[in-house]
Amino acid sequence: MASQEIIIAGFGGQGILSAGRLLAYAGMLENKNVSWLPSYGPEMRGGTANCHVIISDESVGSPILNSATTLIVMNGPSLEKFEEMVVENGLIIKDSSLVEKDPGREDLEVCAVPATKIASEMGNLTFANIILLGKLIGKTKIISKESFVEALKKVLPEKKHYMIPEEIKALELGMNF
Repeated sequence: MASQEIIIAGFGGQGILSAGRLLAYAGMLENKNVSWLPSYGPEMRGGTANCHVIISDESVGSPILNSATTLIVMNGPSLEKFEEMVVENGLIIKDSSLVEKDPGREDLEVCAVPATKIASEMGNLTFANIILLGKLIGKTKIISKESFVEALKKVLPEKKHYMIPEEIKALELGMNF
């Protein structure tokens, strides 16, 4: 792996920014060069949110992405907004529970994962982003599952540590989907 430039995008309140933080933190635990750049509209919850995550063996020149190797989308508007930024033969992972439309390009690999539906069946909608990260990790091997679990322990506030076993289950569901 030389480098993964990832855009995670959706509505505020879907855990978009925390998903990016977890990914970047896990990369850091593996001594990779990382960058995490959050961006959100003034609306926050319900408005659009996205973040750029770079995980690389090389130095990271700029946290701002002009192109991405992978796009993870949790709403239709984000697919429309960021699809063109994905490089040729890049990867789009979409929450097919919320994003009905497929990308208009033929030069991409698309993984449709009904993450919100799976999270709902698990009894916690906030796991949808973790399921999609599981798909990313399973597909690209960008970081190890172990590093992600370690990142959960460091990034999640202590009072939410009781959720970690379920978060790991959500991650594994995504990895194996």
